[in-house]
Amino acid sequence: MSAATAAMSTGRPPPPGPHEVTSVTRLFGSPTFFRLWMAQVVSSLGDWIGFVAVTAIAARLGGKSSETAVAVVLSARLLPGFFLAPAAGVFIDRWDRKKVMVSCDIGRGLVLATLPFVETIPGLFFASLLLEVFTLMWSPAKEASVPNMVRPEFLANANSLSLVAAYGTFPIGAALFAFLATVAKWLGNVDALGALKVDQEFVAIYFDVLTFFLSASLISTLTLPRSERSVDVGKGGIDFRRTFRELAEGGRFIRDSAVVRAVILGIGTGLIGGGMVVPLGPVASAKIYGAGTAGFGLLLAALGFGVAAGIIGLSILQKRVQHERIFVISVLGAGASLVTAACMSTITLAVVFAAALGLCAGSVYILGFTILQTNVEDELRGRIFALLYTLVRFCLLLAFTLAPATSRLLDSLSDHLFDRSVSFGGFTVFLPGVRITLWLGGIIILVAGLLAHRGLKVASARGADQ
Repeated sequence: MSAATAAMSTGRPPPPGPHEVTSVTRLFGSPTFFRLWMAQVVSSLGDWIGFVAVTAIAARLGGKSSETAVAVVLSARLLPGFFLAPAAGVFIDRWDRKKVMVSCDIGRGLVLATLPFVETIPGLFFASLLLEVFTLMWSPAKEASVPNMVRPEFLANANSLSLVAAYGTFPIGAALFAFLATVAKWLGNVDALGALKVDQEFVAIYFDVLTFFLSASLISTLTLPRSERSVDVGKGGIDFRRTFRELAEGGRFIRDSAVVRAVILGIGTGLIGGGMVVPLGPVASAKIYGAGTAGFGLLLAALGFGVAAGIIGLSILQKRVQHERIFVISVLGAGASLVTAACMSTITLAVVFAAALGLCAGSVYILGFTILQTNVEDELRGRIFALLYTLVRFCLLLAFTLAPATSRLLDSLSDHLFDRSVSFGGFTVFLPGVRITLWLGGIIILVAGLLAHRGLKVASARGADQ
């Protein structure tokens, strides 16, 4: 049996031959993953352009209630994850993942093509709902496929590159949306296009459609192993009992695997604490650091640079470090950085610890995904990553919702009990609600790190006994 045939039967890629080691292989792990990464870059760019365009359309259709309209439309991106993700994971494990990704990209392109003709908020909500359903299938299918494209020692690199593709394209997408206004103005002067109501949103959406079709074309060229479950697809229709059995199987695996439980708990609980930074950032910049909107921009920039530094650092050092250990250290470091940043009274020092928070957060994301991909068998990965994406959405929504309310409550209590300040040893500590809430967020992350450490320690002890 050849190395390639053996690899296809086990779901692991073969080691490259001497003539196959190129700069692409050294950076991306394999030419196959390079093509998937290019597809992800194109698809993510389309996602961000579409996100900005849909938000702009919602604001226009909402008129005087533009904020409410935007909130209603964007809520459609949260609902499918809560109700459909577990079942989506079952089907991802059962179906041919390449076909799933290609179909989802084509589906997103077709839905987007209808948006210029949608003139109501309910119609835009329904279109956003469909887009999120396709994304909900595409992302776990991609994550579950990565370990079949690169060898285990390249997984951290692959996840670093995926993080760059997913979020590094946001500023590019926003800039392209702005540039397309110029393109729309030029096209609007073409008489033959007058009936199409060419505007910035129209041009952005159809550019977006092209990105998804290009992504589908790239993915269609990939060679991926088919799981044993996918062979019998289409025989006998949909078996709901089988679906529920496979859902239960995924739940039992999480229950019995201390490593998977620890990583999911660490990522999910940590996101509750870290997610509080997003809605509270502008308030903290104004009330704690006295830096206003400009200070908030500096904090975001520092956070972004920290994440980038974490990605680069892990890409260089990932073969020399123990992933589980650095994962725990990164979670604890993120919590400590947030607590310390909230203790600062100047924007300069806060920016330093915001960068440290980004460094640790990027490492947590990359290593968490790497550990899951390494410890979950191919036939279960779709369900595990679908659950993880659901948990991420839920924890972020919980943080976004609770943080402002918690800050207001704690601000009122601090004003009533301490007059928003405490003095000791000649020092006075200002205690607005936003600072206390950020401390609380940091403590939640620290607890998540301790729980993850305990879970991984139990898994290590069980492995030593076997």
